[in-house]
Amino acid sequence: MMRHCLGEDLKVGCNLTWGPCFDYQKQFFTGKDDKVSIWPYLLHYDVEVSGFGSHNSGHLCLLRLKQEIYPGGDSDKHWPTLCLNTLRWARKQGAVVGPAHSGWGLEVNTDELPNYIVPPFNGIGANEYIVDVTHEVPGPDGKPVRAVDFISTVDTPSVWELNIWYHTLNVGFRTRISGETDFPCIYGERVGLGRSYVKLDGKLNYADWCEGIRNGRNYVSDGKSHLLDFKANGVVMGEDGSELKLSQPGTLHLTARVAARLNQTPNPSIRNRRYNEKPYWDIERARIGETREVPVEVIVNGYPAAKQNITADGKLQDVAFDVRVDRSSWVAMRILPSSHTNPIFVLVGDKPIRASKRSAEWCLKGVDQCWSQKQKFIKADEIEQAKLDYEHARQSYRNLLAECDAE
Repeated sequence: MMRHCLGEDLKVGCNLTWGPCFDYQKQFFTGKDDKVSIWPYLLHYDVEVSGFGSHNSGHLCLLRLKQEIYPGGDSDKHWPTLCLNTLRWARKQGAVVGPAHSGWGLEVNTDELPNYIVPPFNGIGANEYIVDVTHEVPGPDGKPVRAVDFISTVDTPSVWELNIWYHTLNVGFRTRISGETDFPCIYGERVGLGRSYVKLDGKLNYADWCEGIRNGRNYVSDGKSHLLDFKANGVVMGEDGSELKLSQPGTLHLTARVAARLNQTPNPSIRNRRYNEKPYWDIERARIGETREVPVEVIVNGYPAAKQNITADGKLQDVAFDVRVDRSSWVAMRILPSSHTNPIFVLVGDKPIRASKRSAEWCLKGVDQCWSQKQKFIKADEIEQAKLDYEHARQSYRNLLAECDAE
């Protein structure tokens, strides 16, 4: 694994212990960087809840754990079957958490983004996320913290991953995104196909890198395009809650440093594939016609609000946009499907983001659809808790729907 990290120039590699090899790999977990790490190349063992416990409701990445094994045993046979119970345990110890390979189970027969088709919620991606995102759980000091920090992207089709994220952002939740390569289960070619580029102030270390993902100080990418230093009216993505306050509707001045790299000649073997055929994220898919240009888009509440084409020659260049917002909104930049920033949250008149009734309705329907698929996997001693947790989610979305002032 360390050789893979060095070969791809990956500064941080998360080797996640999972079900089929749990009892062998658990010996490597220390809660610290693995001894093979050679700074600045860090290898760290944590956990993916896959092949055991709550995995049927969605695989979970548990990063920065202090204890690797859920209380009550020494293996993977006794873990909760409700994702939220797993998250309660992990967040109590300060872990940074989110669903893995998010698109599985969220398949829809459209490339429209956002779209309002309720997916089947019958897979192992960000399925129970639709419930868990509405919850707060006790953190290390007993104070409430959000149950989910991030949603994994770049490893499954972009429409399926981003659609659920956009909808939950539209009703006011502030989940961030992280890059992922599920090597070798989804992609066996190499690690680093999906990356998180985290901005850190001091010397690179795993704990701060994870905290950067929790705070949205990162953008995600296939490594072939980059969106650095995203700002809105001088507010920096990932700092001070990524929050910009306006006293009234107005125009945002958005800036970033961007780069992309395309070969001179188009690669039809990639660009002519459907978006749900590998590679799911690749800069070639963003190419405009036969040119060497790709579009940098500003996204406001899930929809493109401005666009500027850049030449994908690998050179860093400055971009700037002026975009008006009339209500509290989230704003991001993307080169789709190659890279995507985390949001900056713009609060107009101190009002929370309630950007879309249709998104709230989609989320509410999603809870019911998820329950219809997942209740059969929950153990008898957790089923009453699960019913309460799902009902909490339904009521949360009902409340948010009533507060939304835009369709």
